[in-house]
Amino acid sequence: MVNIRETTADDLPAALALNNGSVPALNPLDAAEIERLLGMAALALTAEVDGAFAGFCITVPPRVDYASLNYGWFSRKYDDFVYLDRIAVDPTYRRLGIGKAFYSGVVERFTGVFAHLLCEVNVRPRNEPSLLFHHSIGFREVGQQDTDGGNKTVSLLALRLE
Repeated sequence: MVNIRETTADDLPAALALNNGSVPALNPLDAAEIERLLGMAALALTAEVDGAFAGFCITVPPRVDYASLNYGWFSRKYDDFVYLDRIAVDPTYRRLGIGKAFYSGVVERFTGVFAHLLCEVNVRPRNEPSLLFHHSIGFREVGQQDTDGGNKTVSLLALRLE
């Protein structure tokens, strides 16, 4: 059974390992940075399957001191948003609806609070499953930019929260 709950500090070692095992889909982090992200998060969620850590997501509100290139792009274009900084599901637990459950939780929490949910997905290297998933739940591309010193290109995506 899948359980989605708010992330605690006890979840961070497993989240860090999953995050760093998900490169290049996610940028690598160290323990201090994932702890800092949790501290600035508008909402951080953890998924468990039968009590085992299965994934996490972290959202960031507007107007925080966060040096992410993509967060900076969105901050220049939008005033009223929540940014989905990262989401990862352990490969063992994929296809159980965890990603949709994370997005449902975020949308439910922030509809009527923020105007947009924003995120990005790699188009170089191409993350086709993630692009298809985001478009299937209503995200639309609002821009693209190169990241990682020109080694990656991301599709910048927005979902209207109404």
